[in-house]
Amino acid sequence: MTDTQTRPTATAPEAPTVDPQARATELAILDALRAVVDPEIGMNVVELALIKQIVLGPDTTEVRMILTTPFCPYAGSMIQQVKEQAESVVDHEVKVTLLAERWDPRDAGLVW
Repeated sequence: MTDTQTRPTATAPEAPTVDPQARATELAILDALRAVVDPEIGMNVVELALIKQIVLGPDTTEVRMILTTPFCPYAGSMIQQVKEQAESVVDHEVKVTLLAERWDPRDAGLVW
């Protein structure tokens, strides 16, 4: 290669872009959800790792979560509280979806 020729440069793959406004909203929702406490365990749904995903949309937001037990007697109350707390952050409807995934206390750092 002569001095006048340039070598092709390798380009690094682009890192996935993160929308800072969306991430700030997700973090604000998670912070609000810390007010929702599982009455049987006495810890909030974020600490218990029950919130699995927050899907932000222009007209609706979805919070995907699990419960500590399949037949949790407080499920209805906790779902309603999650909905209300998330709606206190965003200015549109929030849908709460229960996932069939089983809760593992180790996900929350709990070991008995």
